[in-house]
Amino acid sequence: MSLATKIIYGTAWKKERTTSLVVSAVLNGFRAIDTACQPKHYREDLVGEALLQLQKEHGIKREDLFLQTKYTPIGGQDASKPIPYDPADPISKQITTSCQKSLANLHTTYLDSYLLHSPLSTLEQTIEAWHALMQLQDEGKVRLIGVSNTYEVRVLAALGKARKVQVVQNRWYEGNDWDQKVFNYCKESEIMYQSFWTLSGSPSLLSHPALLLIAKKSKLTAPQAVYKVAQIEGIIPLSGTTNETHMGEDVAVEKLPFMLDNSEELLEAVRKFIRE
Repeated sequence: MSLATKIIYGTAWKKERTTSLVVSAVLNGFRAIDTACQPKHYREDLVGEALLQLQKEHGIKREDLFLQTKYTPIGGQDASKPIPYDPADPISKQITTSCQKSLANLHTTYLDSYLLHSPLSTLEQTIEAWHALMQLQDEGKVRLIGVSNTYEVRVLAALGKARKVQVVQNRWYEGNDWDQKVFNYCKESEIMYQSFWTLSGSPSLLSHPALLLIAKKSKLTAPQAVYKVAQIEGIIPLSGTTNETHMGEDVAVEKLPFMLDNSEELLEAVRKFIRE
């Protein structure tokens, strides 16, 4: 399926709770799931167990969901945990092996989106990795290809010379000035921009007077208002909540009405705050 939803459930750091939380997230309305073949921070295999449970017990099929996972370079892996490829292999083979592991973990024949978890040590290696993702896309194993944790436009432009980057997943929060250069590049280039740390990394946005007024007039919570503003700006946020009530609230944001009185003025105040 294409990513029709405007919010993604993130599975990092869920550990042994991954299966139950993914099941809960989907039953509460999430239709897009993000994970990674990185045992250090993710249990991709338990995401797969959740998918089997959802299909068997709830009739939610693989094609009803948007599945996104990642190839994590060796620098992002934990040597004390199973590494999903041989680090001695060429980068292209590492990626092929990691992708096959992801497909097996998730009990699927294709991925809706496959990302480089981060740029590699050099631009040349990153381009080499990008060509491996292109090959997987050409083979039909992945539908969209992209990058995560990539904060330099020059890297996106360099990859784009081989094939357009289709997805960027970055931290969008006050600690990096809301990633303005990369976000603007993605918006101009029609690249799907996904954000993480959207709430936890932006306490001053959550408490901004204009944001709180948007929330009050729209009958939203402050976190819902942040997600709503992000979606209006063309950002797809990740939510990693473990609270079922918040799961439902997060999914509901997309369809909740946005206040009309002074809406543009208040939105512009939030935009100005983010740009400063």
